[in-house]
Amino acid sequence: MDNINLMDYWVNSSDEDYDAMQVMYKNKKNTWALFLGHLVIEKLLKGLYAKNNVENPYAIKSHNLLALAEKCNLDLTDEQVEKLQLITQFNISARYDDYKENFKQKCTDEYTSEQVKKIEEVRTWLKELLIKQ
Repeated sequence: MDNINLMDYWVNSSDEDYDAMQVMYKNKKNTWALFLGHLVIEKLLKGLYAKNNVENPYAIKSHNLLALAEKCNLDLTDEQVEKLQLITQFNISARYDDYKENFKQKCTDEYTSEQVKKIEEVRTWLKELLIKQ
């Protein structure tokens, strides 16, 4: 698969996960909404990596958003670093049993609303990078 087709694959998959995140959020399945939010951002970063790496468009196999962003050679602000680090935690916290209960308690409606907003901000930023020539 060439880099543009791979980028499109990641973007489309991210959009599907974003729709699923919205459904989970609306239905107050907060931990799953945030887990999906992590996937949304991870897939956009992998799409950006594919876009920028014609010779080898396959990103590292990692769920660490900051590591993926660094592989994309993004010039990150401190705020963006913090958001990526925070969103990365949603993957681990929602996935592994020893973290799930604490994460579930943390994911109040208010907390989840704040985090969904951050996910949407990062998503918008990455989508803008993806459409730039």
